[in-house]
Amino acid sequence: MIQRIVKLAIKPSESEGDVFREIFAESKNLIAKQPGCHGVHLLESNKYFFTLSFWDSEADLDVYRNSSLFKSVWPRTKELFYDKPEAWTCQIVDKKEA
Repeated sequence: MIQRIVKLAIKPSESEGDVFREIFAESKNLIAKQPGCHGVHLLESNKYFFTLSFWDSEADLDVYRNSSLFKSVWPRTKELFYDKPEAWTCQIVDKKEA
């Protein structure tokens, strides 16, 4: 299983933050229903939003990134950035519950 972390340069306290929250609310359940996805979450700090998603494999993530859903969500999201996004795909190595 992999975890995808995306840092989005959208200020939560600005109007762009409200727009992004709406985009995320509209698309969260659709993303979570993608094959291989085990959930997607929205996090925020003072200057950034982060999305955190869990996938069976990078291949499943790639299928989503090539989907019509992604192609409809990402352009609307990119319009809100004040800087480039960053993303990390990580392997989950600690599989035991704390």
